[in-house]
Parts: sequence; structure tokens; C-alpha cells
Amino acid sequence: MGFRLGSRLAQIVPTLILVSMLVFGLQQLMPGDPALAMAGEQSGDPQVVAQIRQELWLDHALPLQYLHWVGNLLRGNLGYSWHTRQPVAQLIAQKLPVTAQLAVMAFVIAVLIGVPTGVLAAVKRNGPLDYLANAIGLAGLSMPTFWLGIMLILLVSVDLGWLPPSGYVPLTQDFGRSLATTIMPAFVLGNAIAAILMRHTRSAMLLTLDQDYVRTARAKGLPEWRVILRHALRNALIPVVTLGALELGTLLSGAVLTEQVFSIPGFGKMVVDAVFDRDYPVVQGVVLVTAFLFIVLNLLADVLYALINPRLRRA
Repeated sequence: MGFRLGSRLAQIVPTLILVSMLVFGLQQLMPGDPALAMAGEQSGDPQVVAQIRQELWLDHALPLQYLHWVGNLLRGNLGYSWHTRQPVAQLIAQKLPVTAQLAVMAFVIAVLIGVPTGVLAAVKRNGPLDYLANAIGLAGLSMPTFWLGIMLILLVSVDLGWLPPSGYVPLTQDFGRSLATTIMPAFVLGNAIAAILMRHTRSAMLLTLDQDYVRTARAKGLPEWRVILRHALRNALIPVVTLGALELGTLLSGAVLTEQVFSIPGFGKMVVDAVFDRDYPVVQGVVLVTAFLFIVLNLLADVLYALINPRLRRA
């Protein structure tokens, strides 16, 4: 297990280097000149544009621009936003906790709904509960998140008045109000992931329930709940954990439509604004942070594999 974790840690550096090269290279393909955009009303003045290009190292060759950017990264400097002139690290530090709270809440909702429903559907295969679970899962996958969000606002906020329709309050400011402003967007995001987890849990459980060790456990007279939870579910959770790590990483990278519908000032909106403003440092910083989060989540998934299935510790 230690060797596996060590090998995964050794992959972080080359992976981040590759991601940085791809991000930097693809950004150069975006149309428009950021120096002209930053110059604004003075874009017609060649001296102003030339000064901005010199300050941003845009007048150097691409390899030198990349090395300059990487050098700043190694010193913990993600650069400055070309649009707001704020440090990119500061912008990320402001937006990431918002999206992280929303993502964790959505993921918890998805797990609490998707995994038990998938187990129940597999145990009651080809029965009414199985068909109902599959129908609900298909509806969850097919339903657009923005439409579900709008319908929830109309029902829960406008008609019933139970929750605020939009906005965000930090956890440190008011815990209860913060949960009230994020529970609906978290449910919207968790609904689609719950459907995915349900279908994968059901498929994995169906394969596991047909294994010889499950039949042996039943033949020994073990209670059915123990056979399902301890013997079948533990082995079926391996692919579900992998999928869950990827889905959580996707949530942390930002949910643009949901954040727009509920006016949540998170990662997604910041990235969209940066792309439209051709704010390359912000986009590059967000992508690097997102890639690092995906790597960390996959590392945690490897640890969970060993905790769920002890045989993998010796594999």
C-alpha cells in the first residue's frame, strides 16, 4: 500500500507539468489581444499597449513566457488578474470555499440517495422497487439542472416561502442562513450525481451478489443484511468510489449553470468571467488548482480502496 501511494505521489509533479503546458499552450489559441482589452479606452495608443505587453511579458517568445510563468508558480505566485489586478491566489481563495461547500453538500446528498437506492434496486431486482429506482434514476439523468433549479425556486421559495431563492451567506457569518442558501443548489447538483451513483451501485451489486463467496455466506446461515452490507456491498463499492472521486472533482471545478441560477459567487462564475475577459492568469490558475484537486481526490480514492477491501492492501 505504501508503494502504491508513493507511486501516485511521484506522478503528481509530471502530471502538473503536463497540465501546465497544455493550459498555457491552449490559452494562446484564444482570439483577441489581452493587452488591447486591458488598455480599454486607450487601446488606440500604441505606447500604452506596448507598455502593457512589456509588463505582462507578452512581448517575449512563448517559451520565455512559459518559463516566466512556471518560475512564478514555483514561488507560490499564480500571477495577477489582468482584469481586476488582484492576485489570482487571492481570487481563488475567495471563491473556492463557496464552491467547496456547495460541492460537499451536493456530494453528501448524492451518496445518501444514490448508494442506498442502488443497493435496494439490486436486492429487489426485476421487482417494483427496482423499476421505480431505475425510472427515478433515468429522470434524474435526463432533467437539466437549470430547469430543476428554476422549478425548485418557484415551488420552495416563491409558493411555499421555505428557503431564500438565491444568494449566498458564508458559513462563518451565519451557519443556519448559509445552509438555507445552499441546500437547494446542492440538491440540484446532487440529484444528477445520485442517479449516476444509483445506476453504478446497482450494476456493481448485481455482479457481486452472483459471486461464490456471497452464496457461501448465505449457506453458512448469516443474516441477509450482513451478507449484503458486509460481503456484497464492500466489494461493490470499489467502482463506486472511483466514480465518486471523479464526480466530486467535477463539482469542485465549478457548476456554472447552477451557480448562475442561484446567484452563487463560486468557482464556475469566476472562470466564465475570466474566459470572456481573456484573463489568462485566472483561467490558468483555476485549471491548475482543479487538476491538483483531481489528483488529490484520486489519491484519497486509492486509500479508500484499501479501507473497503483489505485484500487490496497486499495487492
